Amino acid sequence: MIKYLAKRLLQLIPKLLIISMIIFLGLQLLPGDAITRTLSPEIYKHMTEAQLEELREALGLNKPLIIQYFTWLKGILRGDLGYSQSTGSDIASMLKGRLPSTIELAFFALIVANVLGLLFGFIAALNKNSFIDYLFTTLSVIGISVPEFFFGIAFILLLSLKLGLLPTGGRMAAGKPGFIDRIPYMIMPVLCLGISLIATLMRFTRSSMLDVLNKDYIKTARSKGLDEVEVNVKHGFRNALIPVMTLLVFRLPILVSGTVVIESIFNYPGMGSMVLDAISAGDMPVVMITTMVIAAVTLIASTLVDVFTAALDPRIRLE
Repeated sequence: MIKYLAKRLLQLIPKLLIISMIIFLGLQLLPGDAITRTLSPEIYKHMTEAQLEELREALGLNKPLIIQYFTWLKGILRGDLGYSQSTGSDIASMLKGRLPSTIELAFFALIVANVLGLLFGFIAALNKNSFIDYLFTTLSVIGISVPEFFFGIAFILLLSLKLGLLPTGGRMAAGKPGFIDRIPYMIMPVLCLGISLIATLMRFTRSSMLDVLNKDYIKTARSKGLDEVEVNVKHGFRNALIPVMTLLVFRLPILVSGTVVIESIFNYPGMGSMVLDAISAGDMPVVMITTMVIAAVTLIASTLVDVFTAALDPRIRLE
């Protein structure tokens, strides 16, 4: 298992390099350069060509793209993430203030989605073609079909403005930075992020569980007189989790990217709103770094899921 884990971690290095190259080169294809995207039209219009050329030379924009890429990558490896073109702030400091908020939000959304999605799918499979099965199936269709921002607006109108149960947005109250004090601010964003994943996991778990329950080894376990709970949980649910984990890997990028919309709706100070502000301002250094961070978090989460899947099925480690 240790050998498999080390192999998976080493595979992250070339993946991150390829992603960083795609991000850097892709953003270079946008119209203009760092100067035209940063300076206001009035200031740009009054600058001479010599001044613009001097500024490009100072920023290293006259160097070949491959040199610019490796300079940028070298800075990242040294911990120098650069500065925001729109605000002049240190990007590392900006991430330090925003990244924990997004990780906290995505982490709890993932926990809630996993627990409820797997539980509801398991219950629906054991009660096939019953009222509970039809109810969960209907709710899953609604959860998949309705966009996240609609749930966000509906939650604010109902739970905040109508009933006054939860705050409309933000991350914490003034002078109350404790985790317990932040919980009311996280409930609605976490639910909005998790609803789609809950619905998807529930449907996929139900299908996977029904498929496993028809396998010969389940019939053999029952013929041996094993307890029904042990058959369903130990032999059925455990094997049904393997394809579900594959689905979870593909849903992780959607979960992370979903924070952009949800954080904007609830005025949540995280990476999502930071990316949106950077894109609106044409702040490419911030966009590149935040995109790299989101890609790295997604890859690490994907690797952890692969390790968990290998722990469930030793045959994967052998392959």
